[in-house]
Amino acid sequence: MQELTSKIIRFRDERNWRQFHNAKDLAISLSLEASELLELFQWKQNDEVVKENLEGIKDELADVLYYVLLMSHDVGIDIEEALESKLMKNERKYPIEKAYGSNKKYTEL
Repeated sequence: MQELTSKIIRFRDERNWRQFHNAKDLAISLSLEASELLELFQWKQNDEVVKENLEGIKDELADVLYYVLLMSHDVGIDIEEALESKLMKNERKYPIEKAYGSNKKYTEL
């Protein structure tokens, strides 16, 4: 993750784009890129999109990850630690014995 983040920061800084990047605008960009991923699936069957537009999915997922890594760097969040912490929280919310095979939210288990 650190190597990818360093590449992203170098890419951004070589273009003097830091001036445009604040937490609000990075969050907006992240949401927009996630929406572009959703747009690939709109009005289509899941299998159709995966089969016919895997390259587009790959590009949009990369854009989402780009903004996740950039934002986490800029606001001082260790994204690996944050993900580990969130996984532990989810393990408590969704114990295997209650959540196995269920699509219910933790408040409904």
